[in-house]
Amino acid sequence: MNIEFNKNEDVNKQSVFELKTRLKKIYKGGGDKSAAKQKEKGKLLARERIAYLIDKESEFLEIGAFAADDMYAEQGGCPSAGVVCGIGYVSGRQCMIVANDATVKAGAWFPMTAKKNLRAQEIAMENRLPVIYLVDSAGVYLPMQDEIFPDKEHFGRMFRNNALMSSDGIVQIAAIMGSCVAGGAYLPIMSDEAMIVDGTGSVFLAGSYLVKSAIGEDVDNETLGGATTHCEISGVTDYKHPNDEACLDSIRNIMNKLGAPQVAGFDRIKPALPKLDVEEIYGLLPENREKPYDMRDIIQRLLDDSELEEYKELYGQSIICGLGRIDGWAVGIVANQRKVVKSKKGEMQFGGVIYSDSADKATRFIMNCNQKKIPLVFLQDVTGFMVGSRSEQGGIIKDGAKMVNAVANSVVPKFTIVIGNSYGAGNYAMCGKSYDPRLIYAWPSAKIAVMGGAQAAKVLLQIKEASLKAKGEEITPEKEAELLKEITDRYNSQTTPYYAAARLWVDGIIDPKETRKVISMGIEAANQSPIKKQFNVGIIQT
Repeated sequence: MNIEFNKNEDVNKQSVFELKTRLKKIYKGGGDKSAAKQKEKGKLLARERIAYLIDKESEFLEIGAFAADDMYAEQGGCPSAGVVCGIGYVSGRQCMIVANDATVKAGAWFPMTAKKNLRAQEIAMENRLPVIYLVDSAGVYLPMQDEIFPDKEHFGRMFRNNALMSSDGIVQIAAIMGSCVAGGAYLPIMSDEAMIVDGTGSVFLAGSYLVKSAIGEDVDNETLGGATTHCEISGVTDYKHPNDEACLDSIRNIMNKLGAPQVAGFDRIKPALPKLDVEEIYGLLPENREKPYDMRDIIQRLLDDSELEEYKELYGQSIICGLGRIDGWAVGIVANQRKVVKSKKGEMQFGGVIYSDSADKATRFIMNCNQKKIPLVFLQDVTGFMVGSRSEQGGIIKDGAKMVNAVANSVVPKFTIVIGNSYGAGNYAMCGKSYDPRLIYAWPSAKIAVMGGAQAAKVLLQIKEASLKAKGEEITPEKEAELLKEITDRYNSQTTPYYAAARLWVDGIIDPKETRKVISMGIEAANQSPIKKQFNVGIIQT
């Protein structure tokens, strides 16, 4: 161990501490007062419902915990976008759980709430996971209805997905455990089975106030759409339960009778821990995102027995490709190399840059994994593709396009972990969100942007200065320094993993030690969805 290792360790552990501190705040939802109001009604909170529902001592992989983080300040905030989503085990069966958090604006739907729910449904559809909805929502947040109601990726898309999943045999169970109003009423009723909690659950297209306004009828919400109405008169719901616990027990009883899923057949053997200490990742990962390091050191602390069967080790060295196992599952690793390497062409400092030969190697490896039905894991620390006349004349655009093509057309499941930088076209080639990874998570050290902060700030400064000069303003050295700092700070704030997670560019931020769990649970989920499409890359220029 050396001073640099210790410094890295301190910085990275502090970042993980900050992550856990921020998560603790998010887990409180709308706060203690709002929670107390829910408790007074005899209700469990959203996270308590999930904890009660899932198998004891089982894992829960949360999706979008930071969704809407630091957004909607004028509306008072919307922690976790007002809904808790994740993959959990119920009666031994992996499923997607979606639970409205009534402590956050009564569970109302903000624009990011819709985006998060659609992401949860997307994961369920891709992996054929049963979906359990724990419904407790006041419906669309009306002051922002124009940003959530009419478009393709808005509120209504959820009900369309309900219908598609049902037709495709993906089980959906809904529990109405609080309010379920207006358009939101379709979600539980379009599920395969719906249950309701007596006294707290209600479902109707229009509440009592709107009914009075629309047709002049005086009626209370319980008579309008309570458990007795829908279980004994309308027949809208299938099961009536006295409290949250009984309702959740009923879901478990249904889940333990589901038929076994078909499997994709991804290879798994008995899991083994890495031989090298995962804890050492904190000291190996540089605190400065520009410093070089050997990505193999990270990979060996993620793989079973720390064993990597490297592909074309001495060719295209700015990308590491190879086969290994994570928690027993066979995986193909595609990772950016960051260390300085001596080659026959001279010393090269890769710094996460993708060169032509590396893109060619990665393309071939990705095609091989599709041929062998091996899931792909992308470890991102990429600054982009190599630029300059030599690279352009060498066909970097063509080779980069081949890699992007192979990533886009892969039929095996892909999983992406953003370890460090994720800039420009490198984000795309290394399976960023646009390229449909089954799951994509970031470490606290991640940076996601079109380019690095220093470069971007200088470009933006030139544009700003040109604009000011056009207005006749004089740019003094002091003014220039002030503008540069202002632009750099603003740009850098938009490259953090928290900014990305708030907008669901990534599914979450994790402690590096959780990486194996994320990938293992992801492949387990993907294994429930047999591959039906043939791998074909179309036309690739050679």
